[in-house]
Amino acid sequence: MNLDLTGKRAVVCGSTQGIGKAAALELALLGAHVTLIARNEEKLKSVMQELAVNKGQQHNYIVADFQDPDVLQQKVKQHAAAQPVHILINNTGGPPAGQAIDAKLEDFLKAFSSHLLCNQVLVQAYTPAMKEAGYGRIINVISTSVKIPIRGLGVSNTTRGAVANWSKTLSLELGVFGITVNNVLPGSTMTGRLEEIINTRATKTGKSFDTVKKEMTEEIPMGRIGDASEVAAAIAFLATPAASYINGINVPVDGGRTGSL
Repeated sequence: MNLDLTGKRAVVCGSTQGIGKAAALELALLGAHVTLIARNEEKLKSVMQELAVNKGQQHNYIVADFQDPDVLQQKVKQHAAAQPVHILINNTGGPPAGQAIDAKLEDFLKAFSSHLLCNQVLVQAYTPAMKEAGYGRIINVISTSVKIPIRGLGVSNTTRGAVANWSKTLSLELGVFGITVNNVLPGSTMTGRLEEIINTRATKTGKSFDTVKKEMTEEIPMGRIGDASEVAAAIAFLATPAASYINGINVPVDGGRTGSL
């Protein structure tokens, strides 16, 4: 298989922690030049120092807050004009937990803005160069809630579903240009986001953090919670030339937990 990304340029969102950081590290190991995007510049600088440079990669970063799509648009347009990008990893932290019926209108607006609208901004900025190169990989890190909604994540379920359908639509439009669009759906993965979800459930049920974590683990056929690097491996594969005929799909990385095909 051709897993070599030497000479390719990748943009990885939410790349100072968790799955985003793990994906950036993996893409750099395969030879890609990586542009990190997140809102904390000090953390961006720190992660950039961890990226592999053994194939002459030159990495950089963009400081941007996904709560402000207009500022993000300005920055990525400037970046896109300066250098072509072949790989885009859309990855944004999920909305706070809670039932859909209790959510305020602004909760939905905020979530759609930071996920769907910002994804659209990024895709529009970077796809022209992908078309010109005849090579593009757009990979959206979403959630297994795309297949089966998760109780207590009302706003997240709603937003993630919209992003998945947006992605599938793009795959129909961009495939002819050699650009694939796919979704990676992490299940329970030990990140700050999962810790937040466990804490919320523990507070609501009166159970301990460890008890809630154990209950989650018991739902996973593999009997353990996943590591961010395992999700990153799926993301990295989809970014390579080897995945050139995989387009428009959802890939759960969840240890078999999701109860659907």
